[in-house]
Amino acid sequence: MNDLLDRLRELFLDTGYTIDGVRECLGDVAATALSREEPVPALRATEGDDPLGTLIRLWWLGAAVDVRRAPRGLPVEELAAAGLVTVEGGRITSTVHLQPWETGGYVVSDRKVRPGDPALRADHVVGAGGASANLAQLVSRRPVGRALDLGTGCGVQVLHLDGRAEEIVATDVNPRALDLARLSWGLSGIREVDARQGSLFDPVPGERFDLIVSNPPFVISPAGRFSYRESGFQADDFCRDLVRLAPRHLAPGGTCQLLANWLHVGGEDWQDRVGGWLAETGCDGWAVQRDVQDPAEYVELWLRDAAEQGTPRYRELYEDWLGWFESANVTGIGFGWITLNDSGSLDPVVRVEELGHRVELPVGGYVDEVLGSITGAHRLTDAELLGARLAPADGMLEERIGPPGAEDPSRIVLRQTRGLRRSAQVGTVEAALAGVCDGQYPLDPLLAAIAELTGEDPDDLRAKAPEGLRSLIAEGFFHISTG
Repeated sequence: MNDLLDRLRELFLDTGYTIDGVRECLGDVAATALSREEPVPALRATEGDDPLGTLIRLWWLGAAVDVRRAPRGLPVEELAAAGLVTVEGGRITSTVHLQPWETGGYVVSDRKVRPGDPALRADHVVGAGGASANLAQLVSRRPVGRALDLGTGCGVQVLHLDGRAEEIVATDVNPRALDLARLSWGLSGIREVDARQGSLFDPVPGERFDLIVSNPPFVISPAGRFSYRESGFQADDFCRDLVRLAPRHLAPGGTCQLLANWLHVGGEDWQDRVGGWLAETGCDGWAVQRDVQDPAEYVELWLRDAAEQGTPRYRELYEDWLGWFESANVTGIGFGWITLNDSGSLDPVVRVEELGHRVELPVGGYVDEVLGSITGAHRLTDAELLGARLAPADGMLEERIGPPGAEDPSRIVLRQTRGLRRSAQVGTVEAALAGVCDGQYPLDPLLAAIAELTGEDPDDLRAKAPEGLRSLIAEGFFHISTG
């Protein structure tokens, strides 16, 4: 099989079946439509005898192609013997969805389902999509020893871990997922992956990892109908248990990064719910809510995901799911990131926040700095903070808002143009510090100078300033200079 996959990859590269090649072949209109799961423009763009267009129709769009249009060198008989295509009446049809990925590799999954297609099989293996890309963008770029991809699905996270991790273990509860993931890895030239079947951490008892990543079956539903998205656990218990169990499998200094859904329940604060999960781990934790949907939106999303809109069971499934949410007093469902770090501290820090705006990608390029800011700000004493040398974040802007002609602004806002792109309303002292601190002088004499200019009592300013600055350091507006 590896020889077949190697030859197929070589053909793909020679033909231009890559991310860039597909975009160029389809053009902006068809590529954008395909991102919305609308294949008609792409089918029109790939008509004709162009070998690349034929590969796109066969492997990505799932359309049957004439054997006579097959690119020279496509091993049709071997692919059929391997179960990757069928040949009937002079037409070739793929049995899998096979697409190039941004790493330069390839991802193999079950064919995409669209309205009118047969119902999903229970062990359906979904392809790489938005959630896969989100997790890949979040994961730290630090090289690691051992990495675990928990719930590997079609194996896409391994493509991102390859070259960064010395050893990769990948698990999934679905044996069919592992079969297709092996094809993804083989077609991408990745050979050394330890694939194991099982739920949660059952396949790795007693083992520890420097990095754990997971795009788990986080969908919250009344029943686990599809293993690729639903665990069968009650409500959001699967994500909760994943967070609680992860620290047992982290090596000292190790990090766990995952996607999750959580419930918003009437009369409860969702931040307390998710923060409670993290607080029980003994690790430093950072949870970010990126989106929240009302129950009806959520149900519609996942019924559409399974191409169940317009089917005879649509209303029944919709009502059952919505009724189940109502019985649990669910007001919304949050989606976001969770990061844990086993820092070894006896004073772990947990931060839970909402970031619904665009952030700089990849977050993994600076996520370690974010965690360092959150934990460092919390653990600094007031005396240590007054002796620290602060520097403003790169690209930080100051906005002053007030009536035209007013002597003083009614509001001063610091805004980040890089990283997480947070904004914070500040007072005149913080704004003044942002203008003068450059990492060269300790905070204490800078505050004394600001007190002299503003007429404030220096001792009062020293007593009040650390609380507000600690928050701005945690949020990355100021960094503690070590140079």
